Amino acid sequence: MAASSLVFTVRRRQPELVRPAAPTPRELKQLSDIDDQEGLRFLLPGIQFYRHVPSMAGIDPAAVIRDALSRALVHYYPFAGRLREGPNRKLSVDCTGEGVLFVEADTDVSVDDFTAPLHPPFPCLEELFVDVEGYNGILGCPLLLLQVTRLRCGGFIVGTLFNHTMVDGDGMVQFLNAVAELARGRPAPLVAPVWQRELFRARNPPKVSRIHREYEEVDGTIEPFSDMAHRSFFFGSREVEALRARLPPQLRRRSRFEIVTACLWRCRTAALRLDPEEEVRFIGIVNARAGNCTRPPLGYYGNAFAMPAAVTKAGKLTRNPLGYALDQVRRSKADVDDEYMKSVADLMVLRGRPHFTVARTYVVSDVSRLGFGDVDFGWGKAAYGGAAEGGVFPIPGLASYYIPLRNSEGKDGIVVPVCLPAEAMERFVVEIEGMVKEPPASEKEVGNGSSRSAM
Repeated sequence: MAASSLVFTVRRRQPELVRPAAPTPRELKQLSDIDDQEGLRFLLPGIQFYRHVPSMAGIDPAAVIRDALSRALVHYYPFAGRLREGPNRKLSVDCTGEGVLFVEADTDVSVDDFTAPLHPPFPCLEELFVDVEGYNGILGCPLLLLQVTRLRCGGFIVGTLFNHTMVDGDGMVQFLNAVAELARGRPAPLVAPVWQRELFRARNPPKVSRIHREYEEVDGTIEPFSDMAHRSFFFGSREVEALRARLPPQLRRRSRFEIVTACLWRCRTAALRLDPEEEVRFIGIVNARAGNCTRPPLGYYGNAFAMPAAVTKAGKLTRNPLGYALDQVRRSKADVDDEYMKSVADLMVLRGRPHFTVARTYVVSDVSRLGFGDVDFGWGKAAYGGAAEGGVFPIPGLASYYIPLRNSEGKDGIVVPVCLPAEAMERFVVEIEGMVKEPPASEKEVGNGSSRSAM
């Protein structure tokens, strides 16, 4: 899926601070030790496209959302505060009630001018978000920036930038749903917000009890920032079944996430042409709201995930059958439980809240079930809702997000935006196209190929 060639500009009004609609508590609230790690200290973007609805003609979406946002901040008042940093780099929210940054804008394009079906990478993406040049978005700054861009067709686009230390994907959707429910006339959000960041606080004394290769310090550099190419890749039932056919029987029932991730990690590594002896990492986002973890209470909107790493050598990953990569992905996910989450929090305190490893690392997160597209401000569900680009981490090429999509043929699946250096992208396309074709009988795995190593 190639990017659209559409070019446009928006006319922004002056940014304004939207404050809570009623008085809120003035207090200092600590973030969790999962929240304030270095790797989450950036602005997390999301985007939603809404079509024109005749019954809403004459109603300004910017005014509706601004008003609902102000009322939602009464319930989610920490968002209206500012982050402060204390000893050992510990972050807390000073609940000052100063507000979040809001911009209304207009442009002369319509939803149908974008490539159909809607998916990242989106053209002129920087036009659809609050201009934050020179703005670090972390300490002493608004914790949410929101732009509503009215379109020529009567539809609109909502571009949000959340401080990631405050929320994860589930938290973003929970907050946006609260705004949407108030916009539709509810007196209060259906799900009451829960702070309780102590759930993911380090123990006293802290004790790292698990191996965390996702936070290792390693030599090496990330992929170059210049000359990066953005593409999206669709995986429907046909593509996934073709990948399953390349797996030994005992692995064919693994999840779509694990199978597609194994394929992407292997193809990406091959496309980058790394030294066969260099270590490469896959980091998968594992949600602590499910799986082997005790779920935080309904309404918790802080970061509740771990980032376990699978580590192997580049040559071993690319020379082995797909089952080898899948086995690495599967094993890394299985490690995450309550003790793992406690161990991560303890590591943060003991090591000064380090960044996760980025050299020769690929990060993948499945956001296909979060419900970004279901957020309804009164104009119905979004025509598209989810990640704004391939890698929202502030390092090009580092991450991919799995986004639900019905393609132009009406087939449901996921679209995966990928960002790579241009030459590597050309090789990556070839690798992916080869993998999602039905393999010849000679290449189908019939035995236990998951652990076979290249010599």
